[in-house]
Amino acid sequence: MPKMVLLAQFLSLNGTDLSEYTRKAEVSVEVEDKDVTTYASLGWKEVIGGLKSGELGLEFLQDVAATEIDSIMWPLLGTVVPFVVRADQSAVGASNPSYSGSVLINAWNPIEGSVGDEASVSVSYPTSGAVVRATA
Repeated sequence: MPKMVLLAQFLSLNGTDLSEYTRKAEVSVEVEDKDVTTYASLGWKEVIGGLKSGELGLEFLQDVAATEIDSIMWPLLGTVVPFVVRADQSAVGASNPSYSGSVLINAWNPIEGSVGDEASVSVSYPTSGAVVRATA
């Protein structure tokens, strides 16, 4: 059985490679299920796919110094920006597909954590439009 360990994930937001700050990147997509059950369904529920949506979940190691992650993310608040995520930083291919689209930067948590914690930021951004899987 094939197995995979994430060692060098790639994340780009708004055209900026943020891999050096990224601890976790998760792309999830889903499709609404719409109930189309009728009496002809003979007591069985029938569903079809509706609207698709997605989310980009991220965890960054925080750095508030000039030109670092906080100063990169803060100006993006409230904007829709492109994203690209790959399991590995190597070139896109059949064994390293890229997932891309756009997300709404609807939150930023500049300071979070407790005494003795590493400074990190966890955020989730909704996708805006299609999420594309590419192998070339």
